Amino acid sequence: MRLLVVEDEPKTADYLRKGLRECGYVVDVVSDGHSGLHWALESDYDLLVLDLMLPGLDGREVLRRLRERRATPVLLLTARDSVQDRVQGLELGADDYLVKPFAFAELVARIRSLLRRGPPRQAEVIEVGELRMNVPARVLTRGGERVHLSAREFTLLELLMRRQGEVLSRGQIASLVWDMNFDSDTNVVDVAVRRLRQRIGDPVPGRWIHTVRGMGYVCELREPEA
Repeated sequence: MRLLVVEDEPKTADYLRKGLRECGYVVDVVSDGHSGLHWALESDYDLLVLDLMLPGLDGREVLRRLRERRATPVLLLTARDSVQDRVQGLELGADDYLVKPFAFAELVARIRSLLRRGPPRQAEVIEVGELRMNVPARVLTRGGERVHLSAREFTLLELLMRRQGEVLSRGQIASLVWDMNFDSDTNVVDVAVRRLRQRIGDPVPGRWIHTVRGMGYVCELREPEA
């Protein structure tokens, strides 16, 4: 399990890193809100431990922006212990709330409880314009007509459609679709995207899958330029 700890107090951050790693978790630690939001959106974590009082971008804003894009479980860890603070944190989308100072055993118990709930249920049917994907049935249709894809092509398109509007780097795509580290000398992702576009009849410059120069690819409905 991969955890991201966003905590600006060095002693607390080091304490959490060491303790959670001893419990068997893979732990990354960042010390400000902007970095926390970036790491949470760019990597796939099983859970975030998030302080509220952070430099740059406070924890509430990190949580608000995260919830616009991801449903990753979030445990708020903060010295703010008023009922209003707790209610506001939960209403913004936090899954649990623990007040400092805390017992490490309770923190671990709460983390395990959140992780036992499993990942958030994902949509079984995803739509982007005329594209409609029934994930459990492994069926893709375009305007009601079935489009046949290979298993890898289906996985690639599912990733792009689920993360609609989000620019995914070639490295992210390679990791999530092929379970491999991206080598800048290989064009496996570009070739796969080009073939996928051909399969679904996506015109150039594109209606559904778009190249973001120097960054990667994004799936969103756009009308091709005349």
